Amino acid sequence: MQWRIKPVLPVTKGMGAVAVVVLAVAFAGRDPVRWALALVVGVLLAVWAVRDLIAPVRLAADAAGVTVITGFARRRHLPWAQIERVRVDVSSRRGLRSEMLELDAGESIFLFSAHELGALPEEVATALGDLRSA
Repeated sequence: MQWRIKPVLPVTKGMGAVAVVVLAVAFAGRDPVRWALALVVGVLLAVWAVRDLIAPVRLAADAAGVTVITGFARRRHLPWAQIERVRVDVSSRRGLRSEMLELDAGESIFLFSAHELGALPEEVATALGDLRSA
């Protein structure tokens, strides 16, 4: 089983990078600070979109354990014995509710949003629980 980011995310980030540069062309004029800021934000958004294209699968699971993405695009395999807890962290702030899948592997905690998983964290937690017990 594997869960990957929603395909719309890298497209949106790429469009954001282009939009920042277009806004700089339209409004920055000869101001070097605005140009530098626009280029930095545009490059960061583009790099973020490239990461989504290079490593779209954020979480994979099989009978041996789970594989998670760490850093930019590195994969780390965690055997089931190393995973202490799988839970869904629900929080409400300013009227907005967010759910994150939390994998507790002792000294490391891995958090995944619904956008990164392409599914609801509750569904993924249930699937991981079923796979772990099998």
